[in-house]
Amino acid sequence: MKINKILNQEVYVEGEKIGQVKDVYVDANKWEVTHFEIQLTKEAASEILGAKVSIRNSLAISALGQGSDWCTNNGIKLEVSKAQLHIYLRPPE
Repeated sequence: MKINKILNQEVYVEGEKIGQVKDVYVDANKWEVTHFEIQLTKEAASEILGAKVSIRNSLAISALGQGSDWCTNNGIKLEVSKAQLHIYLRPPE
């Protein structure tokens, strides 16, 4: 899969849009994608992180689950629950 297919894709958890992919992080030693930088919606940032505005955060790839089912025609579907999502997010580098 090409990275340009992932960029600007909407990200969903439990059927709710939480943001959009803005960048991709690659581990240079292993040549593996490790995180997506996502622009969280204001609502998601508030509900998940307690932020008052829309913010960018890095999302660990492990939140996607195994295989290619995470990338759909409607966007990127996370396999974790919204309650678990804060575990997979961190401030961007």
